[in-house]
Amino acid sequence: MAQISLGKMLGIVAGGVAAGAALLWLREQVTESPNFETIETDGAFEIRDYPAMLVAETVQGGSRDRALGTGFGLLADYAFAETRGGEEVAMTVPVFAAPLESGDWRIRFAIPMGWTRETLPEPGPDVTIVEVPPRRMAAIRFGGRADDKTLAAKERELRDWLAKTGRTPVGRAEHALYNSPVMPGPLRHNEVHIALA
Repeated sequence: MAQISLGKMLGIVAGGVAAGAALLWLREQVTESPNFETIETDGAFEIRDYPAMLVAETVQGGSRDRALGTGFGLLADYAFAETRGGEEVAMTVPVFAAPLESGDWRIRFAIPMGWTRETLPEPGPDVTIVEVPPRRMAAIRFGGRADDKTLAAKERELRDWLAKTGRTPVGRAEHALYNSPVMPGPLRHNEVHIALA
């Protein structure tokens, strides 16, 4: 019986992992995102105009990771009709997470095109449907894992760039996370957004 060397076996495993990551990445590339118009691009920085959009949101306490995990679970439960009747609502990317003055976190995702407040299934007690008005946002794009330290550093970079370019930020930053937790770090797409006056 032929034996496979350890190196060859590791190569097969690595190839399988790479193929799985590529398929996951391709699937996430075709997931709907909110429309926006890019006004200006400067390296990783952008100024964008977002139209009004419907979002499903929940407010959760605790650390960012805990609030994001609980909040995403509630939003996915609503979208996939796990504990309610009616048809599914496709998830979109990114999932937005924003700290509130209270210390809680607001977790939301945009409702896909084609739905209106009237046609959406009624959410449960911990999920609200909200219309976000049109807004101009500054954004910084980055890859890798979006941990607290990295998000804080990227927010500082974005605020420094806004100050350097003479723009006035309004309020707290919002994190935009485009990938599922199983996506390998190098393939991840993350952003920090700040509203502009």
